[in-house]
Amino acid sequence: MTSIEDRARMLHALLRASHLSAFEELPALVARHADDAGLHDARLYVADLQEQVLREVTGRGVDAGAGGQELRVEATLAGRVFRSARSHSVSADGREQHWLPVLDGTERLGALRVDTDGEPDDPTRAAMEDLASLTGLFLVSKRHHSDSYARLTRVRPMSVSAEMQWTLMPPRTFANRRVTVTAAMEPAYATAGDAYDYALAGDTAHLAVFDAMGHDTSAGLTANLAMATCRNQRRQGSGLAGARDAIEATLIEQFARSRYATAVLADLDLESGLLSWVNCGHHPPVLIRGRRWTAHLDCPPSHPMGTDLGLPTTVCREQLEPGDQLLLYTDGIVEARDSKGREFGRDRFVDFVIRGQADGLAAPETLRRLVRAVLEHHDGHLTDDATVLLCEWHGGNETAPPLQREGVSGPESPVSAG
Repeated sequence: MTSIEDRARMLHALLRASHLSAFEELPALVARHADDAGLHDARLYVADLQEQVLREVTGRGVDAGAGGQELRVEATLAGRVFRSARSHSVSADGREQHWLPVLDGTERLGALRVDTDGEPDDPTRAAMEDLASLTGLFLVSKRHHSDSYARLTRVRPMSVSAEMQWTLMPPRTFANRRVTVTAAMEPAYATAGDAYDYALAGDTAHLAVFDAMGHDTSAGLTANLAMATCRNQRRQGSGLAGARDAIEATLIEQFARSRYATAVLADLDLESGLLSWVNCGHHPPVLIRGRRWTAHLDCPPSHPMGTDLGLPTTVCREQLEPGDQLLLYTDGIVEARDSKGREFGRDRFVDFVIRGQADGLAAPETLRRLVRAVLEHHDGHLTDDATVLLCEWHGGNETAPPLQREGVSGPESPVSAG
């Protein structure tokens, strides 16, 4: 069993060694120092871009997964751990085998496997959980400058436009005691005109979804330029209307009215729950209340940014209640058609999200399954980008519930070993 001293030595040694290590070195570092603490045969797996498989990190050259296992998210114990963000243990070959989720906050990165010689005691369980948490931090600190990580998380070639989009996107999931934000975007390897964005500043959550004209590299450039301008404006303190005007001016300057983008730009006051938004020729947001009641949040739309049609910009407001969920989406989600020409549709889209929550799924897992359903409806191949962003307001500081309510692991939702 692992003593408190063993656990401390393992964490200290890993932290010191990580400073001058590359992504390819992580598997050996984790395995060596975990073994010293009685956690044997440590193996690290990361999810692919579409979260369909978990690929083992072996650290072997530019092909960092060479010789490693590939495990299906839908049909393996490791996949169950990834989907639920909860650990599980089984007996195998005279040892106890433990699978733990690897997270960056609440963003699901992959899974970690370790073996123990017997049923772990509380200090050993704590050491396993600490190792998984530290491994998640290592992955995040190494992945941005590692082509090996990028190769490992891709199962097919990626277009230039998708390369741009994913580089600029924020993490797909964030959560704290006041808000959960999670997003999904397809086709993952060929997305072009769609983009999503979110950020927190003090008591405000900034949210945005963009849909640029076309489905080519120029569409990707348009969406990226719109998103970068939006970020630039909000970081200078501009409001929603000012950001919209700046995006319009930037797109006109760059493309001379030959390219445009629709969007919803929104600010959520995390203390009061007051939502403010502008609609720039886009689908209106959908509000889900009480996990069953839904409504469009109508707002007089301005014109698509880059067209200079002269429509006024209206900032609309809605008071949210704790537990309310906001859906921002692009037309690819609802307009995907099956072989008979039938659309996936707004009602099916919203109902899928509601049913996922009713089944106790975490918001990121609900969106992962939603994207799979949209792809299956369109015979596995989308002709338009499909993006959805879900934001749930839990309440202000006085009413915010613990993270267990979202079904995600966090500081107040200890990992289960069952």
